Amino acid sequence: MKLDGDNLKIVLQKQGRLAQLCRELLRSAGLDFEYHEGRLFSPCQNFPLDILFLRDDDIPEYVQDGVADLGVVGLNVVQEKAAQVIQLDALGFGTCTLSIAVPRKSSISSVYDLEGKRIATSHPHIVEVFLDQRKVKARIIQISGSVEITPSLDVADAICDLVSTGSTLRSNELEPIEVVLKSEAFLIANAQSLKDPKRRELIDRLRMRFQSNLRARCTKYVMMNAPKTALEEIKTILPGMKSPTVVPLAEDEMVAIHSAVPEELFWDVIEKLRKTGASDILVVPIENMVTG
Repeated sequence: MKLDGDNLKIVLQKQGRLAQLCRELLRSAGLDFEYHEGRLFSPCQNFPLDILFLRDDDIPEYVQDGVADLGVVGLNVVQEKAAQVIQLDALGFGTCTLSIAVPRKSSISSVYDLEGKRIATSHPHIVEVFLDQRKVKARIIQISGSVEITPSLDVADAICDLVSTGSTLRSNELEPIEVVLKSEAFLIANAQSLKDPKRRELIDRLRMRFQSNLRARCTKYVMMNAPKTALEEIKTILPGMKSPTVVPLAEDEMVAIHSAVPEELFWDVIEKLRKTGASDILVVPIENMVTG
């Protein structure tokens, strides 16, 4: 099986915290492909796309060098590699922070207390830039794994590592003192691919699928019955699409109203709708949401 030179190429993480989420994103965008552990390449059956599965550290360089047109990788990896790629879209998953943490009993309480100290990290470039911007001189110790154990071994005075829930820090008697970078999965692109009309068209088609799915994830579809007299008030409450759908009911004084509501406003909106007399409120998830 060979790569098709005319197909768009996207590279995903083959293992790790983003791997399954990346595959789910592609499948939710309607892409049909085979995958099994250990596979490094898979052609898409219903879209001109070839999918490569690589180590996350290699993804920015493959995209930068034009081996792949697109990649999905954490922003922390892009910045650590200082890759010359175009950051297209934040994808809403894989969120974490790259944070400086110190032992709980440490006298270090701010980044400026790190002057002359030792910092262990697997992100030396990002940490160096961060400290330079604050004119703090510290010794950066590059560690490829198990960064959190270095203070207890007296290898470092502080660490800079990825934090999701904070449980690893707590179990190692560490506490964060500074956020260096807020990271999440990003869709990145090769600059030359974006300039090629044919490849740009395919990229735009693929991005439209991704974006419609991402919008749907943070939106709820709400259906309710309400008195006609409350319709205008309900229209002002609903923050969703341009105008809600209004359907007459057998009972003349009542209407059915359908609308999309952003998830972060959902419960506030529901409470306000109930006060207008809306009833039988039904909420369903949205699989995809194409706008414009």
